[in-house]
Amino acid sequence: MVAFSDKQEALVNGAWEAFKADIPKYSVVFYTSILEKAPAAKNLFSFLANGVDPSNPKLTGHAEKLFGLVRDSAAQLKANGAVVANAALGAVHSQKAVTDAQFLVVKEAFVKTLKEAVGAKWSDELSGAVEVAYDELAAAIKKAY
Repeated sequence: MVAFSDKQEALVNGAWEAFKADIPKYSVVFYTSILEKAPAAKNLFSFLANGVDPSNPKLTGHAEKLFGLVRDSAAQLKANGAVVANAALGAVHSQKAVTDAQFLVVKEAFVKTLKEAVGAKWSDELSGAVEVAYDELAAAIKKAY
């Protein structure tokens, strides 16, 4: 069980709102960051076959879904102290053989993107809340394998 406060949930929700303010822009930041650190990750995302294209609805849709899942993770942590991922999400990650190192690359890109989205509002407290929500989601996905 993870203790997650109202304030932590509010911080994650605020970061989500900042991301939503310009999903195409922040989707590019997110996927570009992933590919800079792990170019082979391109093969894990079919919508990256032609590169990072902000007009690609699959690219922006996937980013919106992932960032939304982390927001939902924060809500689950606040309500229940744990995150549960659905089996289909676990199955996709299992089928793609996603490694711990790849989850870490995505986490780093996720944090970098939110830091850019929230700008001057970024803080150690916000970073910590986002990282806990992401880590718990990643653990739940792995458990759902």
